[in-house]
Amino acid sequence: MSKSLQAIRGMNDILPEQTPLWRYFENTVARLLDNYGYKQIRMPIVEFTELFKRSIGEVTDIVEKEMYTFEDRNGDSLTLRPEGTAACVRAVLEHGLTGAGQPQKLWYIGPMFRHERPQKGRYRQFHQIGLEVFNIDGPDIDAELIVLTWRLWGLLGIRDAVKLELNSLGTSESRGRYKVALVEYLSAHLDKLDEDSQRRLKTNPLRVLDTKNADTQAVLVDAPKMADYLDDESRTHFEGLKARLDAAGIPYVINPKLVRGLDYYSKTVFEWVTDKLGAQGTVCAGGRYDGLVEQMGGKPTTGVGFAMGIERLILLLETLEQVPEEISRQVDVYLCAFGEAAELAALALSEKVRDQLPNLRLQINAGAGSFKSQFKKADKSGALYALILGDDELAQQVIGFKPLRGQGEQQNIAFDALAAHLATCVVQG
Repeated sequence: MSKSLQAIRGMNDILPEQTPLWRYFENTVARLLDNYGYKQIRMPIVEFTELFKRSIGEVTDIVEKEMYTFEDRNGDSLTLRPEGTAACVRAVLEHGLTGAGQPQKLWYIGPMFRHERPQKGRYRQFHQIGLEVFNIDGPDIDAELIVLTWRLWGLLGIRDAVKLELNSLGTSESRGRYKVALVEYLSAHLDKLDEDSQRRLKTNPLRVLDTKNADTQAVLVDAPKMADYLDDESRTHFEGLKARLDAAGIPYVINPKLVRGLDYYSKTVFEWVTDKLGAQGTVCAGGRYDGLVEQMGGKPTTGVGFAMGIERLILLLETLEQVPEEISRQVDVYLCAFGEAAELAALALSEKVRDQLPNLRLQINAGAGSFKSQFKKADKSGALYALILGDDELAQQVIGFKPLRGQGEQQNIAFDALAAHLATCVVQG
């Protein structure tokens, strides 16, 4: 027998029982970003490989080990996007969106791809919502990005489960001075570093700070601190950010080992982390990348942004039992019709009701069936109420109204009063 077809490992289907929670999360974020003045942009999922090599850095784990790269029929090297910032910068440059220093506040949503070992909260196809802001260089916009995420955690009911970690990486010049000191220190303790950190010491020494190896972490306790090498501009910027977070009442901790895994970051970096999801603790992260646009061929343009992992935040909502009860119900009212004449009348009546109550989730039974079978489907749909229309009701121009989830007797409602009755029971109830 041939092998049964199945999804690629680490690339998962999102099934109908899961999508209401995804839509709730995505709609909550979209409304919030509308309120803060961000505009949506949509980029392709495939880009030229060179884009990510130039932006992320050729010696990062993403470029070296994790990208899905292939040659197309023209011999061009293409890559499924592993993150969104580089693609957004490319789009901004290609379409001149930041010309003459024009500020842009953008957001995007979609799948990203990295060839990693799949585990709970970490997949090969994963979904992110990202924000990118260009041509605003003060700490006020850094603070706004963090403040709006804090508001989002409040809307989702997860504030108590997340913690904000901050650091500043300074400018490329100050970071260069720090790298020299860090390499000198770590080289003197080379025999105590794990194999991966020894490799990174030669290619990307700042990434050693992000190690999970206990022995290497012990060595790092006495390592030079980035804060001691910050230039005055970066230090002033960081103090300005902290002052704004203090004013907004947002708690945070300074994590001197926070460096992020992408080469383009400078000055502010931050992560929202949780201890409720095991090893996959980062749910939202980002920072400043003031040199990236110029590095990719544009004029000097400041930039700052973040990305949040949708799968991890969905998992956190489920873990904390913060899934609103109403989103698990996809049907408010289920209409049962018996006989062809009743089916025709039900169709016309339901469309009239939808005209009056556009937010009502009304499902009409399809496929006919007996009274028992239609009521079984009505109950399985999760609807709060069933509507019943047969020959007797049709003759009287009424429809039966029966509660399915609570107390109350069945009653008859006149056709022309149905929308008003449903508005009281469902839309407002």
